[in-house]
Amino acid sequence: MKKRFIYSAIIVATAAFAITSCKHATKEAEAPDALVSHIDSTIKPGDDFFLYANNKWFKNNPIPASEQSNGLWQMIGDTINAQIRHICETSSATKDAEKGSNKQKIGDFFSTGMDSVNLNKKGITDLKSDLDAIDAIKDINGVVKEAAYIHTVSGSPLFGFGVGQDDKISSKYAVFVAQGGLSLPDRTFYVDNDERAVSIRAKFITHLKNMFEIMGYDDAKATAAADKTMKLETAIAKTSRKREDTRDPLANYNKMTLKKLSESTPNLDWNIFIKEVGLKNVDTVVVGQPEFLKALNGYLKSYSIDEWKDYLKYQFVRGLSRYMDDKTYKEIFSFYSTTLRGVKEPKPRWKRVVEQTDGALGELIGKVYVDDYLPKGTKEKLVEIGNAIKTVYAQRIKNLDWMSAATKEKALKKLSSVIMKVGYPDKWKDLSAMIIDRSSYVKNVISANKWEFNYMINKFGKAVDRTEWDMEPQTYNAYYNPSNNEIVVPGCNIIIPGYERKMADDALLYSIVGSTFGHEITHGFDDQGSKYNELGNLSNWWTPEDSTKFYGKTKMIVDQFNEFVAVDTLHINGSLTQGENIADLGGIIMAYEAYKKTDQYKNNTMVAGLNPDQRFFLGYAFSWMINERPEAVANQVKSNEHSPAKFRVLGPLENMPEFYKTFGIKKGDKMWRDENKRVKIW
Repeated sequence: MKKRFIYSAIIVATAAFAITSCKHATKEAEAPDALVSHIDSTIKPGDDFFLYANNKWFKNNPIPASEQSNGLWQMIGDTINAQIRHICETSSATKDAEKGSNKQKIGDFFSTGMDSVNLNKKGITDLKSDLDAIDAIKDINGVVKEAAYIHTVSGSPLFGFGVGQDDKISSKYAVFVAQGGLSLPDRTFYVDNDERAVSIRAKFITHLKNMFEIMGYDDAKATAAADKTMKLETAIAKTSRKREDTRDPLANYNKMTLKKLSESTPNLDWNIFIKEVGLKNVDTVVVGQPEFLKALNGYLKSYSIDEWKDYLKYQFVRGLSRYMDDKTYKEIFSFYSTTLRGVKEPKPRWKRVVEQTDGALGELIGKVYVDDYLPKGTKEKLVEIGNAIKTVYAQRIKNLDWMSAATKEKALKKLSSVIMKVGYPDKWKDLSAMIIDRSSYVKNVISANKWEFNYMINKFGKAVDRTEWDMEPQTYNAYYNPSNNEIVVPGCNIIIPGYERKMADDALLYSIVGSTFGHEITHGFDDQGSKYNELGNLSNWWTPEDSTKFYGKTKMIVDQFNEFVAVDTLHINGSLTQGENIADLGGIIMAYEAYKKTDQYKNNTMVAGLNPDQRFFLGYAFSWMINERPEAVANQVKSNEHSPAKFRVLGPLENMPEFYKTFGIKKGDKMWRDENKRVKIW
């Protein structure tokens, strides 16, 4: 829930040595140029620029059996994982680390995860007392109480819940409740009747049965529990809003008093839930989808207590299953990784435990990562490029022919107020209250989960800390937070394969990191981010005429992406993905305009036989060089606001006349779009 207000986008990186001047960009390197060496000249750039730019690399680097994709992100992820592995193994080997120190916590967490002998000996016994507590439930209040506990340590049963900035009063924290409680990625998996969805549902029931058997159920009881849990979750899914309908912050903001919420859901005692999660003095709640809670209120009565017990057990164990014995891990992997995403085999244990340690103790690892692995000057270079993008964005707004002067003034005010957090935080979180030792891997995870949950809960009633980060410097990602009107770009985005020992030229810097800044800033002006003002409050700062023109333009990008077939006959959902698609288009346009102001562009500098325009667009395709399994693509299309990587290249470029000119795109080419259909927003 805490991420509900953050527009995130898996992003791409800049050069490892981008911190220095690009004046030597024309020097020939010994290694082949990454852009040139990936081109598949058997493919016309106007038919599929994504494959034209990347397919030779794809042919030479098939997807590993343990991964759902392969490409740029995987290479960078491997680099970061190797660095974090060194931090973890060094900490684990230190036997006399001071208790409570960062090294002790990192070392103990990693050590318990790597001890497969002990994990397999224990099975799920470390969860027995919690499962016994669920078995002891006698009534609906007991269901609510245990659901609250599971929220603090494992998952999110019944509904989504969290504390975050109030969308309409960004200076205050609010309590949020939203639809949720499902085990499959989206409601579509429960209600769609295409062959893929039907097959996944059948395999999910088998998976449920296997999980109940792991919990100690006999065959008949496990079969019955699986069937009933599937029916319960299907009911929840059918009364959930479509994912695209949950994107509108205004339509999903329904603040009400706790008294009114309680009256609308009399079977769900909110006082019990709020007390169990550790909240006090709650008077109002922001409800995302009131009709969902009313339906859930009915299900608490219409489904038996025993059925709710089975549901809660699965929700609890599912959230912790990756931190237990091999049998439990392999069962959860078989369904969630193989069935849903097509991954053939698990990653090596060290890689899994490194990622899990980083996920739980990322703030502690981040401190070491910044000191040992980030190039000096990372922040300064990121700020430099970010400011260049903001400058171009301001000029683009001033030159818009469809926006009135009054709205332009407010748009420019919001743009100038955008906060850029780059590299790493100046203030780190205090994890001293988190207890980690070498007794139990899953209990260490529970301890970390409790700390994270309590950290969120303890914000309630306090002043909003606008300096806080929601990512670590070693997290290869970025986000825009509309409530803070901020973009956050962690330091590891300075990494780019192929340029470890030479300078990256501006074409790459701007097509990759520049488009990232442009993407995140554009989220402040996409179909939903544009509903927040410069202070981060939901507020309509548009004239009615400008709003009409704006949504006419965003409809064009919805129509464009609806046409793309991602896998088999499955089309991209243009409505669901429009915010990210708008941001991608804005990102590359702003990056290109900023790039045109560099010396490389103005001097028409050739690099590896490519002119500045060719290099920029190939660099952008390189930034999304990701080959994905069809199962993973299908899962993403049904449950994710981001379009698959291929279409994050094809979609924006189809709207850019500069791209057409650079690669000679002509009518009849597959990427040709008639000029009246090309999307022009910012």
